[in-house]
Amino acid sequence: MLGPDKVKEITSQALALSKADQTEVIFSGTDSALTRFANSYIHQNVAETNTEVRVRLVYGKKIGVASCNDLSPEALKRAVDTARAIAQRQPENPEFKSLPGPQPIQKVEAFVERTAKFTPEQRAQIVNVLCKKAKEKGVVAAGAFTTLGYELAVANSLGVFAYHPGTVADINTVMTSDTGTGYASFTHPDAGQVDAAALADEAIGKALTARNPGALEPGDYTVLLEEYAAMDILDFLAYLSFSALAVQEERSFMQGKIGEKVMGDAVTLWDDGLAPDTLALPFDYEGVPRQKVTFVENGIARGVVYDTLTAQREGKTSTGHSLPAPNSAGPYAEHMFMAPGSTPKSEMIKSVERGVWVSRFWYTRVVHPTKVLITGMTRDGTFLIENGEVTRPVKNFRFTTSYLDALNNVRAISRETKLFRDDWSGAARRVPALLVDGFRFTGVTQ
Repeated sequence: MLGPDKVKEITSQALALSKADQTEVIFSGTDSALTRFANSYIHQNVAETNTEVRVRLVYGKKIGVASCNDLSPEALKRAVDTARAIAQRQPENPEFKSLPGPQPIQKVEAFVERTAKFTPEQRAQIVNVLCKKAKEKGVVAAGAFTTLGYELAVANSLGVFAYHPGTVADINTVMTSDTGTGYASFTHPDAGQVDAAALADEAIGKALTARNPGALEPGDYTVLLEEYAAMDILDFLAYLSFSALAVQEERSFMQGKIGEKVMGDAVTLWDDGLAPDTLALPFDYEGVPRQKVTFVENGIARGVVYDTLTAQREGKTSTGHSLPAPNSAGPYAEHMFMAPGSTPKSEMIKSVERGVWVSRFWYTRVVHPTKVLITGMTRDGTFLIENGEVTRPVKNFRFTTSYLDALNNVRAISRETKLFRDDWSGAARRVPALLVDGFRFTGVTQ
């Protein structure tokens, strides 16, 4: 961690090297460490310290981007020269107007010193709890425990300078019995909040209960989607539906639906990078302050997220949801929430005569973007519900169903929520468990 003064010095050096009409510099630095375990013992410890400086140069309406992870003056100059050469060979972007100017950035506390300084020995102590409990119960533990500290800064030639440090602790485990598996994970800015015993008990309990699964015919079922499965729904909505670019390109179900009912009355979804119960980040990769954006309120479509370019197309202002340039994906909701309900998770299945308890999904893929039609598999604990109780494990299903339809058929939402960090994008999701009617399973594993 270099700190704001040193980071500002580096970004100022890069800005001074540029003779472009406008210049943007993004600095990102990460100190990350990972403890990986399998067969109930630690087999890998790795650590990485990395920094990146990304420069975006604007000449009229021509734009070039280049990056380096060498902070020397010579490397910064090469990056600027490369971005200039790229810009000169680019066609003009007629929609580009300007980089954003400076705006007040609200400070949020997301850096926990003990997470940043968490040692391999401390991670091993937590992993040891998981492995020891697994051995005691006759199952096998595997998984990974990551701790990281990061700092992000954005500066531009119009006067923007935004800096933010943060930390993340993320642990997951799969417990494997002879014929069943169970999963658990935990994410928090503070590694001291990890409860290894509770994680082990959750995953081991699933692995033992899931032993000797029987077949269950495919079809439409009422399902209890645990938070791990519900997270996947938010991920795909962020990716497919809640970006202004997706609306502008008419590949989002939100296109033409603002103010109309699109989901069940109990469903409220929003994005808030300033919330205290997420992995907070107060600005985006253009240095624009993040705004809270409500996507769906009590089932009614309300809005989508914007970056500078998509906002300029409509004469609006950015909501602070850009990704780093060059970016063909458009703005992205990185801090999504689903409003909790009033039902304790432990009581959600009491009204279910016959249904399926789903622990989580995997290998999910898009079938039809505007319908949010997704296919994937269940895993790590799938169970039959009969007369309000879990009665037996069942073999994993393939599902092909619309997540939009699922959110139109929500019977109950848990009052508890869990925080997750997406491995691919680093995005944070806080979600409850969902009880959904009419969820379609199209196949079953053999």
